[in-house]
Amino acid sequence: MDLRFDEKDFLGCCGSTRFAKEMALASHFSSLQAAISAARDIWFNKVDVNGWLEAFSAHPQIGESRASAPTSETSAQWSKGEQSTALATATGSSLQELYEWNALYRQKFGFIFIICASERSTDEILAELKRRYPNRPLVEFEIAAQEQMKITELRLAKLFSSTENVSSTTDKYPTVVAKKAEEGRLSIIGDHVNAASEASTGKPIQSHARNRPPITTHVLDVSQGSPASGIEVLLEKWMNTQTRPTFGAMDSGSWVFQGSSTTDSDGRSGQLMRIIDDIDPGIYRISFNTGKYNPNGFFPYVSIVFEIRQSQTRQHFHVPLLLSPFSFSTYRGS
Repeated sequence: MDLRFDEKDFLGCCGSTRFAKEMALASHFSSLQAAISAARDIWFNKVDVNGWLEAFSAHPQIGESRASAPTSETSAQWSKGEQSTALATATGSSLQELYEWNALYRQKFGFIFIICASERSTDEILAELKRRYPNRPLVEFEIAAQEQMKITELRLAKLFSSTENVSSTTDKYPTVVAKKAEEGRLSIIGDHVNAASEASTGKPIQSHARNRPPITTHVLDVSQGSPASGIEVLLEKWMNTQTRPTFGAMDSGSWVFQGSSTTDSDGRSGQLMRIIDDIDPGIYRISFNTGKYNPNGFFPYVSIVFEIRQSQTRQHFHVPLLLSPFSFSTYRGS
């Protein structure tokens, strides 16, 4: 089924008005990949230098909550979510250093430092800023445009995912994931705003020993020999203190939402929960919407239940899914 969006939708994905108009004209996309192919052609072949600068200015500077130019509410929310890992891993001193280097960068190049910040820590972003700072302006301008395209692709995936969830009337599972995903996005945005507030008042931001959430996953399509992108993932925790989930008695009302995401082009799920040093012990469940990914496969969805014990609260739990149309397996990775 073809999906059509308007200029406002695409302006949330990329702050260039020329890009948004061209994408709206080319709309009626049969798939996300078709939209991404059109976006790349428009961004690199039809949008001029002024359009690139317009898109750059629609982003808040890394470590800040607002862009210097007016931007859409959707774009602002997505920016907060994309920077959530950076803020969660920041300290007062690292944020101060990031602000200083941002100022140096803008003074040299004339635009803010553009980087696809999703799942990157403050230290990683700062290291990349320092690495790119010596570049010649023309070289750095091209790199910034490439990074902008990465951000645009991530946001197009979110746009398509949200539309597919809303339009689904026969598959209850994606509808549940859509509702949970919205709760997760609001939680991430709230965490970001609180962290930004602490930074602006000079209070130290908590430093975490981890640089990623304690529970992660990825999906490999073994029938294709490649990562499985676009699979909706849902993380839940068993919260009934009176009972344990046992075979044949899995009370659905006792599973409580922890986070949700969609696998990216590398098959990784993104951030399913906040970065915290000590995870609550208990029984967790990761569910994958495999039926939507492969409608002709055997599994409408796959759920993996595992337990984190009191002695393991500081360990990392990577629970990947190896999937084919008629089989799946998993293991505890690193």
